Amino acid sequence: MSEAAQAGRFRRLAESGRRHIFLSVGERRIEVLEGDSLLTALLLAGTQLRQSEFGDGPRAGFCLMGACQDCWVSLSDGRRVRACTTPAEDGMALEAIP
Repeated sequence: MSEAAQAGRFRRLAESGRRHIFLSVGERRIEVLEGDSLLTALLLAGTQLRQSEFGDGPRAGFCLMGACQDCWVSLSDGRRVRACTTPAEDGMALEAIP
């Protein structure tokens, strides 16, 4: 993966032998590894998942295991999913992250 793909909150330090897949987030295309969760994919590519609906700023997940409800993201087909427990799939399309 290029350094630009590693400019987010997370940084991949090891294990890169899996197949590369692509997601779209709004108009942006990001490259991740097959088997990554959406949370991993999004935080490798950026610094936040969404803006808080309560007005307290950007959110980037909290518990990382599906218990806290902090990592909900919207897919382009209208579904809302937890980024930490949803596997990234090649060609998956997400709504733009504000």
